[in-house]
Amino acid sequence: MGLSIDGLISGQDTTTLINNLIAVEAIPQTLLKGKVTAAQNYTTAVQGLNTQVAALADAATKAAKPASYDLYTATSSSSQVTATTSTGAAAGVLDVTVGRLAQNQVTVTGPLTAWPEATLTLTNAAGTATVITPASTSLDDVVTAVNTAGLGITATKVAVGADGFRLQFSSAAPGAASAFTLTGGTVPTTQVKAAQDAQVTLWAGTTAEQTITSGTNTFTNLLPGLDVTVNVVSAAPVTLTVTRDDAGISKMAGGLVSGLNDIFAVITNRSAVSTTTDSTGKSVTTAGLFAGDGTIRTVKQNLLSAASMPVDGRSPSEIGISITKSGTMEFDAEKFAAALAKDPAGVMKTVQEISGRVATAAATASDKYDGTLTATVTSQQSQVRTMGLEISDWDLRLTAKRTSLERVYTAMESRLGELKAQSSWLTSQIASLPDAYTGSSS
Repeated sequence: MGLSIDGLISGQDTTTLINNLIAVEAIPQTLLKGKVTAAQNYTTAVQGLNTQVAALADAATKAAKPASYDLYTATSSSSQVTATTSTGAAAGVLDVTVGRLAQNQVTVTGPLTAWPEATLTLTNAAGTATVITPASTSLDDVVTAVNTAGLGITATKVAVGADGFRLQFSSAAPGAASAFTLTGGTVPTTQVKAAQDAQVTLWAGTTAEQTITSGTNTFTNLLPGLDVTVNVVSAAPVTLTVTRDDAGISKMAGGLVSGLNDIFAVITNRSAVSTTTDSTGKSVTTAGLFAGDGTIRTVKQNLLSAASMPVDGRSPSEIGISITKSGTMEFDAEKFAAALAKDPAGVMKTVQEISGRVATAAATASDKYDGTLTATVTSQQSQVRTMGLEISDWDLRLTAKRTSLERVYTAMESRLGELKAQSSWLTSQIASLPDAYTGSSS
């Protein structure tokens, strides 16, 4: 707000008058601010769309790779034997018999109140001996010395009532490779549990019988890409079955269609034209941010064409991927599953081709360097910056204008004051003249 000079002499509301003049002068700036707001709203909308399209490009690129359809699932006839698949899995069936589980070694000393020797020796399965010298013969110091030696062996002091304590030594990991020998002079020891590998037998009871061991209860790549974890010993064979994961393949294809439809929904919603009624009853039509936008329309059309065009002369609708009357995509899971069961290679090739085309169209729009949507965002941001500079220039211009008007009206009030003073002086002078000079009659 400028200097208040209201009604000093003239009695006018000079501040309001100046504000009104400035408001008229600021109309171009007000229009610019409206354009900035509109441009920022549009830019935000395009950025959101660009993010969705970029995510679709990534998903479609992955779906276009043949390895993405190398999906298999494994089942087991026993809840105590679990099977999981990884990259490289292939269909197959295998019977296994679980002979034993992997276990840690546990060795316990006789009752002790203190360690009877100055040292103890631990020898691993490879024959490497390590002499440990505790800080004292205290059992606590022996436990600390073993646990900090980094040998993969854990020592624990166990209270055994009137007999005092025993020390328990356990291998940190299961398997025969974790076996150890404890030597402590006169200290008696008992191996409570031996370190052992897990063992399964393939084709048990036949001339092809084969035994396999593992340091843990998991056998990796028992079949290509098949890991098996055993939890109990089994007398009867457990059947492991690996089959193609049709549900996973269908989910990938359906996810591609869903990603497309999510983008189409955003474009449709932001392109809609709505009509409302204002307070006077007059109809007001409002166009969406994307209404009439050629760039957005092209992006949608390119994605739609990429997903719906024929592959090797055959329509994607034959495998359950079709275009609707409303300009969106539809995924028929049952039709896809039936086509996949009938011709898995052909269906996967079709989905790969569609995915590749969608990935290309999406990348053309969303590439972070030269994508059409990216370029639109960059252009709009540049325009907003330019308009921001123009608005700042208008601020300076309007400030100068206000200062100029305040000076004019201040000068006017000052001059009016001078004239009023002169008028008062003349009036007093005339009033003081004799009647003869003023023309008055007696």
